[in-house]
Amino acid sequence: MKPIKLISGVMTVGFWTLASRILGFVREIMILSLIGPGPVMDAFVAAFRLPNMFRRFFAEGAFNAAFVPMFSKKYEADEDPVGFARDALSGLALVLTILTALALIFMPALVYATAGGLAGDGRFDLTVGYGRIVFPYIFFISLAALFSGVLNATGRFAAAAAAPVLLNIFSILSMAIAHAVGGEVITWLVWTIPFAGIAQLALVWIATDRAGIKLRPTRPRWTPDMKMLVVTAVPAALAGGVMQINLLVGQWVASSFDSAISWLYSADRLYQLPLGVVGIAVGIVLLPDLSRRLKAQDETGGREAFSRAGELSLALTIPSAVALMVVPLPLVSVLFERGATSHADAQAIALAVAIYGLGLPSFVLQKVLQPLFFARHDTKSPFRYAAWAMVINAVLAFGLAPVIGWFAPAIATTVAGWVMVAMLANGARKMGDVARFDGRFYSRLWRICLASAVMGGVLWAAHLALSPWLYTQYVRYLALLVLIAIGSLAYGVSGQMIGAFSISELRGIIRRRK
Repeated sequence: MKPIKLISGVMTVGFWTLASRILGFVREIMILSLIGPGPVMDAFVAAFRLPNMFRRFFAEGAFNAAFVPMFSKKYEADEDPVGFARDALSGLALVLTILTALALIFMPALVYATAGGLAGDGRFDLTVGYGRIVFPYIFFISLAALFSGVLNATGRFAAAAAAPVLLNIFSILSMAIAHAVGGEVITWLVWTIPFAGIAQLALVWIATDRAGIKLRPTRPRWTPDMKMLVVTAVPAALAGGVMQINLLVGQWVASSFDSAISWLYSADRLYQLPLGVVGIAVGIVLLPDLSRRLKAQDETGGREAFSRAGELSLALTIPSAVALMVVPLPLVSVLFERGATSHADAQAIALAVAIYGLGLPSFVLQKVLQPLFFARHDTKSPFRYAAWAMVINAVLAFGLAPVIGWFAPAIATTVAGWVMVAMLANGARKMGDVARFDGRFYSRLWRICLASAVMGGVLWAAHLALSPWLYTQYVRYLALLVLIAIGSLAYGVSGQMIGAFSISELRGIIRRRK
């Protein structure tokens, strides 16, 4: 995959991820407006986090790290990639069936283990009930992750990137219908989630069939390839599990404070927009590309792809982080403050957004650095680093909560994120030049930071000038658009002037993509 095709793939994944995140915003806006921070939303968030946690533990983390490199190399060498994928599909389906059955039976214990602060009040029983409805989502979405891995490994990114959009579309429609007919919004929402999972699986399954790769589950087989997959995937799954434990530590701490789970969840949704569009897109596209280059012993091309991925990521992420730190309240107020969500709720969410914004570049850099290890089938090193980050996260979250209160988990997450990046970067040094950013990257990095600082100053001044309108009903939507446009223009002009990036270069990429 040439660098241009790499960037084209990032743009494809980024476009669909952006669409998903925008619709996700609409979904969160409706949840906050129709349900609002409080016991019901706390219970929904804690319940919905369960299948998402196990999905990242079993599917996305393990299969992006182990399955994709193995399938990519077999596909490139024409070593029966379909048979390998079929065996992986059958084995994963069996594991997921057992996991889902156990979770439905032991849901009260699972809720207590992940949100102990809910025990003793009405939120606990609500969470158990919601959890039993939404947990089967993991079965469908995890199998969809495998099909998505096959599509990504063969250079077909659109369908896999578009699949998450369906969850948001289904959720938005169900809440809108429930509100229109006077139904209980939360009930419609929780029952929609497993059906959305079926739709996501159907989309990527059909896309895989149309790509000429016919995958059908069979009786699970234990083969040397499956043994290698498991040996590689278990540390990756544990590494993904460690990151989920970080989230659960935050949820456990937040569950002791009223509405804190809802506040942190809403803040997480806002900073996940740039993280999803940039970091996840780069990680998805970079991993199979690096795997193929390493097999071909193309270290020069690998370094070029790695450096351009890092450069593109930070060019989009650093200004996003600055914006989240400089003007979090206008963003949160306009997006979320309505209906059941008060101004006090918006202020609390904005505080968490600013803290998460400080850690945003670290979360994206992890997505850039981890493929260096995964492409070499080294999943143990990232696991060790994640374990250390988990310890730091837990110590800070539990240690700071009695002192500063509910937002301690946000600070802990941010610090742990930067520690993880430092360990990944240090561990990659022994990989040679392919794991080192080139001169162009460093030449542009300080320019990106300077242009972002200029944008931050302009944003703050514009925020002061637009304050009377940013907090006025109806007018505030237009005022926020003006604020975003001013910030984007400031970053674009200053970045072009000092050479942080090149508009003509971007135009060339778009022309080549067409």
